[in-house]
Amino acid sequence: MRFLIQRVQEASVSIDGETVGAIDQGFCVLIGVSEEDTRETADLMVRKMLGLRIFQDENEKTNLSLADVGGSLLLISQFTLYADCRKGNRPSFVKAGSPDKASELYEYIIEKCAESGRRVERGVFGAYMKISLVNDGPFTVMLDSENLTHSKAGK
Repeated sequence: MRFLIQRVQEASVSIDGETVGAIDQGFCVLIGVSEEDTRETADLMVRKMLGLRIFQDENEKTNLSLADVGGSLLLISQFTLYADCRKGNRPSFVKAGSPDKASELYEYIIEKCAESGRRVERGVFGAYMKISLVNDGPFTVMLDSENLTHSKAGK
């Protein structure tokens, strides 16, 4: 599973010119699911993301979490995070999870994030979306479940 997390001052997602989700300060998160991912993987990723201390404190150090700043989440499914560009010029997406699996885990991630008490907005799975954001910093972090262990998550 991959989360591309962008610290934002504001972000929104629209479909056919209609805004379907918008936040002020928080994270705009692009979510990629592989066929090997499970709910346990999602739990690990959500814990790690919610615990990230990437907002600035009074000393301009990245020391505050999403909860510390009262931030929100904009969660958007994006299978292209699993693009494999090693051969040729056309990316392969064979490592991306099937639509059924990815949709189920995307909904599960939204549910888990909402349980954290954070405001959660979302895109529409499988839709052609336009995302607008003001990246704060810029500050962008890639979380990849292949690089996390269960004992390190949330620490």
